[in-house]
Amino acid sequence: MAQDRAREEGDQESDDQRWQDAFRRIISGGWAVSLGAILLAVIAGSLMIIVTDEAVQEASAYFFSRPADTFAAVGEAVGGAYSALFQGAVYNFRADTFAAGIRPLTQTLNNATPLIAAGLGVAIAFRAGLLNIGGQGQMLMSAAAAGWVGFGVTGLPFPIHLILALVAGILAGALWAGIAGLLKARTGAHEVIVTIMLNYVALYLLSYFLATPGLMQAPGSANPKTPPTPESAQLPSLLGERYTLHWGFILALVAVAVVWWILNRSAVGFSYRAVGENPRAARVAGIDVSRSTVSVMLVAGALVGLAGVTQVLGTVTTGFGADIDAGIGFDAITVALLGNSNPIGVLGAGILFGAFKAGGSAMQAAEGIPIEIVLVVQSLIVLFIAAPPLVRAVFRLPQPGGKPRKKRSKAARKEAAA
Repeated sequence: MAQDRAREEGDQESDDQRWQDAFRRIISGGWAVSLGAILLAVIAGSLMIIVTDEAVQEASAYFFSRPADTFAAVGEAVGGAYSALFQGAVYNFRADTFAAGIRPLTQTLNNATPLIAAGLGVAIAFRAGLLNIGGQGQMLMSAAAAGWVGFGVTGLPFPIHLILALVAGILAGALWAGIAGLLKARTGAHEVIVTIMLNYVALYLLSYFLATPGLMQAPGSANPKTPPTPESAQLPSLLGERYTLHWGFILALVAVAVVWWILNRSAVGFSYRAVGENPRAARVAGIDVSRSTVSVMLVAGALVGLAGVTQVLGTVTTGFGADIDAGIGFDAITVALLGNSNPIGVLGAGILFGAFKAGGSAMQAAEGIPIEIVLVVQSLIVLFIAAPPLVRAVFRLPQPGGKPRKKRSKAARKEAAA
């Protein structure tokens, strides 16, 4: 009887230990660090809101006589700011109809579309051990190619014209990134330096195209801007004309699924991950490291090119200039870092940053809070992501790979006590 009771207690202890081990793996992984980084950045942003709010400053002058006023002002400042951020990014409770209330959410998803695609391009390069810092140049070249096919090719019906422009833009982004991959594989040139330099080459090349009549400059215009994209080459609206969300978001979701399959279910993705973990070991195992380097940069450039295509054919269809990338090429690095270079994580991070962009303007308009605070929050997220030991120390998260303490069963403790 005592043996059966001890066996049951041991089984229960074993089940508890398995659950504890599972929980430990969750909180010691990259997801916990990402969530902790977001929380710390939001707390820091709240402190900045408190410090810069005029009502809080006035109430703090007589804090010791009436402290409740200061606390009320702090709650109103922080609560009002994040309430405005939510209503500007997710749902507007003040709208008369549900259709009008969800307009902020559609704007968030529209902002997130290029961030997701470009973030995937940076993330897949990260998984292969490469730093793709050339998102700006790849977006500019893809936008130039897709835009030129869009307004330069005439006489094609809607689906064919759109598909041709999509393919042209994606190929342009792939080839532009492939230059860096080829130089890395053949000469050992560092991809960070090469991609940064290619950003400047793409910027000045596109500026030349836009300022030269007969190339990409709109006819009869002195401004460095392209003609409008014809409707036959535009991405259709996803929810109707009253919303800005277009089918580019669906393409971004498809890209997430494709990248997940490549990384987790294909031999090509295995070679990418193997090269990223240890190029020498991958070479010994028979993987062509040079070929993997070139191919992963081609795939990364194609994904970033998709971001440029969605900008030109879906978001900015009235003609674009040299600022068409809108900083997305560099924001994609933050999205990839926050998403832990995981396709699902990149999707969530892209939507989060799209919400920051959509809600930041509403927060500024409703509460008078500088939009730069949102930018500071984004920057702090990057800072905390780059310092995981700090985040783990603040939230007392275990180190990855650490072994949990083994607990003895009750029967063993009784025997030791006896």
